[in-house]
Amino acid sequence: MPVELALYQPDIANNTGTLIRLCACLQTTIHVIHPTGFVFSPKTLARAGLDYLDHAVVREHNSWTQFDDWRRAENRRLVLLTTKSETSAYAARFTPDDIIMVGRESAGVPDAVADVVDLALRIPMRAGLRSINVALAATLILGEAKRQTDGFTGLQ
Repeated sequence: MPVELALYQPDIANNTGTLIRLCACLQTTIHVIHPTGFVFSPKTLARAGLDYLDHAVVREHNSWTQFDDWRRAENRRLVLLTTKSETSAYAARFTPDDIIMVGRESAGVPDAVADVVDLALRIPMRAGLRSINVALAATLILGEAKRQTDGFTGLQ
C-alpha cells in the first residue's frame, strides 16, 4: 500500500490540476474531497494538469465523512499538513499506509477535521511568513514520504 495524497475541499483548480499531474507522474493515487471551490471537470483542470489527467488515479469522495469512513475502513493513517502544528514534517516517520492531506487554500481544514487526524505536521519555514502554496507544500512532503517508504522504486 503506497503513500497517497488527499485534497480537502480544494479552492483553486490550478493547484488541484498541478497535484493531479504530480500524482500521475509519481504513480500516486490522489483523493479529492468534495465540495471543491470550482467546477471539478477536465476542462477546469486542463490548464495545470495538461494531458496528464488521463494518467492519474483520482478518487473522488462526496464529503469529508465519506472519505474519513473509507480511510478508517482501509486502516490508513491520515497525516495533515498544517501551519498550526508544532511538529516538523522532517521529524516524522512516514509509513506506506499514510495518506497525506492538505487543506483548502483559503482556510485549511476545520477544527473538527484537524481533531481526528492521526498526525499533524508543519513545514519549517522562515518566521513571519504565513504559509507555502498548498501544491508546493504537498509536493515537498509527498516526496519526503515516498523517499522514506521506498515509494520511488520502479519509477524511472
